[in-house]
Amino acid sequence: MSVFFLSLFIFFFNLLIFLNFKNLTNYLSFFDKPDGKLKKHKKPVSFVGGLIILINLFLIVFFLKILELDYLLFKDNFSFIIVILGTMFFLIGFIDDLKNLSPNIKLVLLLISIFLITILFPEIKLKIIKISFLDQNYFFKNFSLLFTILSFALLANAMNMFDGINLQLIFFTLFVFLIFILKGFLPIFFILISICLIFLAILNFSNKVFIGDGGCYLISAIIGCTFIYQYKNFENFFFGDEVFIILLVPAMDMLRLFTFRIIRGKHPFKGDLKHLHHLVDKLTQNKNYTIIITLGLSIFPFILMIIGLKTYLILILNFLIYLTLVLFLEYKIKS
Repeated sequence: MSVFFLSLFIFFFNLLIFLNFKNLTNYLSFFDKPDGKLKKHKKPVSFVGGLIILINLFLIVFFLKILELDYLLFKDNFSFIIVILGTMFFLIGFIDDLKNLSPNIKLVLLLISIFLITILFPEIKLKIIKISFLDQNYFFKNFSLLFTILSFALLANAMNMFDGINLQLIFFTLFVFLIFILKGFLPIFFILISICLIFLAILNFSNKVFIGDGGCYLISAIIGCTFIYQYKNFENFFFGDEVFIILLVPAMDMLRLFTFRIIRGKHPFKGDLKHLHHLVDKLTQNKNYTIIITLGLSIFPFILMIIGLKTYLILILNFLIYLTLVLFLEYKIKS
């Protein structure tokens, strides 16, 4: 019964924000203004989406603990880890939305925040990696801290790079949360936080809100912590290679962008309009078709994994599909 009333509270709280969003944004006055370069939207758009997700995260964790429903939350210190790391990540991204931080400063701040969390909460560190098609587990030993920091930093940037067109990252996040729910990884927690994302999706589709860099980094913290948590606490966990398959398209797009930027003498974290969704959108000239294509590509590897295809075959197949699509899009755009 407590869960039912909490669900109603979260629903009506987000409904209230939704119905009063114009007044809320006028009061907060945080807007992403178009610049005609990387930001091509026609009018200023509020970027408080990440803040709304963060407030929901606080409320959900707080009330689940107050109502003594801790069994529906992360065990040990993981609830605190997600809240603290998520807040730190959000603040870095939110300041970047406000002040347009340099890529180097953002990277350093992300690395410092992850380092501090792993020192304060060593249980977040990944000490071993398990591969689905190998019998042997691999221990990181002295490289555990480095691998954990690197994994979170890459995930944060992959999520941020995947947020370049309305609905794309929100729908992808809902897709990952749905996987957690169906797998039984704290389903109530992810159902509650998904309520917030559904309302934000409607506002984002109407071009009334962006989740911003703060929201992207916050989402990466929630997803990253959950993958580590399920790895350590559930018998039906995803192996390391299966986690990579779920995040495959954002990861491949980030790797391609990093590689080509470095080759061209540019900073790997410096934004451009060469992302997969930019290329697709230039060809389709229809953002709805673009979302269908990019999300379809993102979900396809997981579908192959469900039907039992080996992850290394999924990786090869999807890499070829992704590379072929990018080359085709670049050829069509140039011609």
